[in-house]
Amino acid sequence: MKKQQQLNVGTVLVVALAAAFVNLKLNVGALSLNESVNVERKDAVFFDNDHVSASPTQPQPLMVALTLIDSAASKGAVCLDGTPPGYHLDRGSGSGANSWLIQLEGGGWCNTIRNCVYRKTTRRGSSKYMEKQLPFTGILSNKPEENPDFFNWNRVKLRYCDGASFAGDSQNEAAQLNFRGQKIWLVAMEELMSKGMQNANQALLSGCSAGGLASILHCDEFRDLFPTSTTVKCLSDAGMFLDAIDVSGGHTLRNLYAGVVSLQEVQKNLPKTCINHLDPTSCFFPQNLVANVKTPMFLLNAAYDAWQLQASLAPPSADPNGLWNECKSNHANCNLSQIQFLQDFRNQMLSAVKDFSMSRENGLFINSCFAHCQSERQDTWFADDSPVLESQAIALSVGDWYFDRRTVKAIDCEYPCDSTCHNLNFKEDVTSTTLTYSQSAKSSITVLNLLGALLMPIMCSRCITWFSFVH
Repeated sequence: MKKQQQLNVGTVLVVALAAAFVNLKLNVGALSLNESVNVERKDAVFFDNDHVSASPTQPQPLMVALTLIDSAASKGAVCLDGTPPGYHLDRGSGSGANSWLIQLEGGGWCNTIRNCVYRKTTRRGSSKYMEKQLPFTGILSNKPEENPDFFNWNRVKLRYCDGASFAGDSQNEAAQLNFRGQKIWLVAMEELMSKGMQNANQALLSGCSAGGLASILHCDEFRDLFPTSTTVKCLSDAGMFLDAIDVSGGHTLRNLYAGVVSLQEVQKNLPKTCINHLDPTSCFFPQNLVANVKTPMFLLNAAYDAWQLQASLAPPSADPNGLWNECKSNHANCNLSQIQFLQDFRNQMLSAVKDFSMSRENGLFINSCFAHCQSERQDTWFADDSPVLESQAIALSVGDWYFDRRTVKAIDCEYPCDSTCHNLNFKEDVTSTTLTYSQSAKSSITVLNLLGALLMPIMCSRCITWFSFVH
């Protein structure tokens, strides 16, 4: 009888987990990232699609509805599958009624027909699969105690469904693929201007990961939307993807970017200041762009970016024998030569922003953490134990820079000096994935892989995020 009960419980658990993960609508396109899952407390985690709502003991985050731009199709501004693009808008109030913050969603890229065809069956390529509501946390929060400088602004999250950082402009009729990221950007800006953004006295374009790259690519275009009397600045979070050599001596990320640029004809929309002297693929790398952006910009990045470590520096294709597996799963397991490789990567990061940092109008917050996307998660943006540099949390540093309260050029000392990091640790297995929710309560669940995707949970005592990769 007891065995039968255990079997029934196990069956219910498997069915429930399967339903939950189908509901996640995970994108398993090439090197795709689901950035927005996070956990606020050590004792509980509640998943809503691939987002996490607050614990019952904490205030629930504001849920903001999806708005589709139905008129976009007539202008050719559509997602990969031809559906209209969308955004989430929470109106500002009081002193922020005429201030606008635009957050460009991230989520990797697709660099081949096959990857893009799969991507259009997910929320990263079709608005049919996008969540009808999203939680606004971190830089999008409407609570002053969580987002002191931007809480009452008009805050927008522009959904990402083109696979080329809002920069492509082509199509593939045979595969029924629309690569219209640039047109989506233009139509979305036109829509928001009609919603009141044309009256903005302050505006900030931000983005995370692939959206962070997009905020760099579109920063000066964003500035040009407004009169000179409007204060306009840009923030790139985890967008400094480096043209780095991987652990095998190859160029994993350059090869991926070359596919994106070629397939989606991104070169049409890359800055002429770069295209005039470098090849198009090089001009998709932020290190060749940021110094020439005219609009004031803030770069927020982890010096040991967790996504780049996993997907660019030491992916399975560059490490077939798994010599980096232990180091990738937890930086505390790295040997001396691996640490030196990572220190060299940090040095490349600092070298890449050297010219950029010379401008008095630009800002920097580069902490020596193993993290990715620190503006969208509440625990890293602004909380009691958030990461700090120069005794200031990220939210305060960005606010000080935007409002010219002080110059912010914060660069951390090298690992392992920073004890305030919210480092991300991975745990992976080829046939199953184990999630450990906290250090204090060793709750774990094992689930089967989905659709050939390897789901790797990133764990720390404060957060859980997901990366998804194709085998």
